[in-house]
Amino acid sequence: MQTLARRWILPPLAAAALCLSPAAAQSIYQNDFEFAIENVERECGTLIRQKKIDWQAVRKELAPEAKKVSTDQQHLVLLTRLLARLQDGHARVTQTEKTKDVRWPDEPARVGCGMFWCRSGKKILVKTVWNAAKDVGLEPGSQVISVDGKPVDAWLEARIAALSEFDSFSTAQHAFFRATHQGLAMPVGTRLELELKDPEGKPKKRTVTYSKGSFAPWGPALMPEGLESTEDLNYGMLDKDTAYVHIRRCPETLPAQVDTALAKVAGARCMVLDFRGNSGGGFDHEEFMGRFVPLNTVLHGQIEYSSRGEHPFGGAIVVIVDGTVISAGETASGIFKEDGRAYMIGESPTAGMSSQKTTIELPSGLFGLYVSTHSNKARFNGGRGIEGIGVIPHETIALEAKDLAKGVDTLIRRAREILARFPREKVPYKAP
Repeated sequence: MQTLARRWILPPLAAAALCLSPAAAQSIYQNDFEFAIENVERECGTLIRQKKIDWQAVRKELAPEAKKVSTDQQHLVLLTRLLARLQDGHARVTQTEKTKDVRWPDEPARVGCGMFWCRSGKKILVKTVWNAAKDVGLEPGSQVISVDGKPVDAWLEARIAALSEFDSFSTAQHAFFRATHQGLAMPVGTRLELELKDPEGKPKKRTVTYSKGSFAPWGPALMPEGLESTEDLNYGMLDKDTAYVHIRRCPETLPAQVDTALAKVAGARCMVLDFRGNSGGGFDHEEFMGRFVPLNTVLHGQIEYSSRGEHPFGGAIVVIVDGTVISAGETASGIFKEDGRAYMIGESPTAGMSSQKTTIELPSGLFGLYVSTHSNKARFNGGRGIEGIGVIPHETIALEAKDLAKGVDTLIRRAREILARFPREKVPYKAP
């Protein structure tokens, strides 16, 4: 079974193509919908209750829409809307052989606008600038006042609501970071009218016209200079004592890639381990964490980790996270805090989308529903796990406008300050 990629553009497979009358097709779709409502509640009940979702209200909202469905494409859209209300970042509709040609309704391709945003206190700041936004003179650290004539907070609230109609978000921070990163993507030619204050407090008005560019978050607000890279890591020295390792993804090869990075920073006394922008994956947790346990020793946390790898690192570590860290990135970063190896800071908790999953097959055989059933890492957060919560930092820190304007990442700066006077009373592991 394959996952449906929304927003692909191909003609829908209508009920007529299945040689069904409209009434018979409608009956099939309604049966699927009722089956989905009942079985999603049965399989996901623990998380539905934990997240305080009124599932009967969801039924009441969407049941009238189910009666109007007459094509497979409309069925896909309604099922996607249903899963969006599950508040499950992993939830998605999957296709079968019967519906392999069904695609999302035609809509223009989206591109980035050349900027990401962040929240700093009560302000929304321009975090990172490139391409179209840079071309019109936007600067990191600028405060966004209004967008298309709306106060920025009202615009973001409406944007999150629009995204949440079809995309499922496990937590509020998951939705906010999506809206201020990937969620800023719009069709080519879109014009965004912005009212801002530059880093010095001077009012500005700028129009950003969408033309091209990626919209996937890459991690820190500003990447340190002079780093080397593997496929999924960026690494180097911030100074003669402090290593920096940014982990963008968590594939099976993660432990081997960490070996490469640790060999290059072998002289470091301490480390900043940055997970921001981590899009998840799948890896061996014991092999990975073992790279951060001194040679011939065992880390005694909630579980035990033995030293692994050719260049295990034993110094003090500060881990950085935010709401862009999802799935396996949350377990990878989370074990450092929850199992007592490192001090964690972040703009927010991680996204809170780390779970055990299953696929619910619908009676028609047209689609499946891939959903979360229980949280991963039940020992985290005092036994509440990760799903719907995230990994919560020891210390929450906002990016600062003055730092962004100077090309400084506030969280990396703060991590280095912490390493200079490490809070040993909050981290069970005692670095040699």
